[in-house]
Amino acid sequence: MSVNELRHVGLNLGRTDALTHEEALSAVFGFWLFLMSDAVIFALLFATYGVMLPATVGGPTPASEYRILPVFLETLTLLTSSFTFGMASVAMKHGAPRQQLLGWMGVTLVLGLAFVGMELHDFATMFGDGAYPTRSGYLSSFFALAPLHGLHVFFGCIWIVLMMIQAITFGLDARVKINILRLGLFWHFLDIVWIAIFSVVYLQGLIR
Repeated sequence: MSVNELRHVGLNLGRTDALTHEEALSAVFGFWLFLMSDAVIFALLFATYGVMLPATVGGPTPASEYRILPVFLETLTLLTSSFTFGMASVAMKHGAPRQQLLGWMGVTLVLGLAFVGMELHDFATMFGDGAYPTRSGYLSSFFALAPLHGLHVFFGCIWIVLMMIQAITFGLDARVKINILRLGLFWHFLDIVWIAIFSVVYLQGLIR
């Protein structure tokens, strides 16, 4: 197997479409740049959260607001969605029937929406406890970080819907495959960011 065949293994184009391999090279590279810029934003928000964590000014604290069980379930849900998207990518790579790809993407969509719903419930509970973003520096930094990730997941769900529509309308042509490949990078990136939030924000907050 040549280097060109391995360059974009998710597309499974082999020797049959060298032009699409070249298109994928620039398209995926450009999307990696976008993800890295997004990673910088999250890194700045993590740094801000770390600095503002002690600034509770007598208000709600991480230990009083975080609940490990709901957050753990959210983590399992999002990690499972990463697995199901991976299965969708495998189905696309190996030329499985389109219904199989759509099925795995549909499961990923349901899990993503479930994650967003559970996270909104957590935020509503915090609001019910008086933990508003304007209450303290700590809460301002928390509500700048965690909801931004949730917003990314929500828009990722919209993207999944659009890609399912494209796959149904246009079939799995090279353009659709490249777009699904970029969507996969985005979705797995969100999983990595969430693991950092779970570890740095929630777990650390519960033991303070």
